[in-house]
Amino acid sequence: MTMTPEIRNALSAGRLGHLSTLNPDGSPQVSAVWVGVEGEDVVIGHLMGGAKVRNIARDPRVALTVEVAGANPIGMTNYLIVYGRAHLVEGGAPELLQRLAEVYVGSGVTFPPMPNPPAGHVIHITPERFGGVGPWSD
Repeated sequence: MTMTPEIRNALSAGRLGHLSTLNPDGSPQVSAVWVGVEGEDVVIGHLMGGAKVRNIARDPRVALTVEVAGANPIGMTNYLIVYGRAHLVEGGAPELLQRLAEVYVGSGVTFPPMPNPPAGHVIHITPERFGGVGPWSD
């Protein structure tokens, strides 16, 4: 699904995202994440293994929410939901996190703040549909 400029802006504004994956028993697992955009994918860096990485490797269905500036005419805060399928790319997490740190933390910051960070994973989410409150909603 193609991202509109409004969706790209929402995902690039430095707002914390909440990524939901599915645990083996079907229960939800939620992680607060930094998000970025590469092409038509949403990208998230993760240095270590963890529940979200294990869950995506087993079941790629995910949902991501991001609160967005502004409100609709009746006063509800804008938010974006990305429903999609994720895949893991080994390596590249430190480079992505450094790029995102410029947005989330500030110019000139070094992130991750450690020498020789692990290569980690980049999570790529291919959107299947969008929801929420904002210019992307029906």
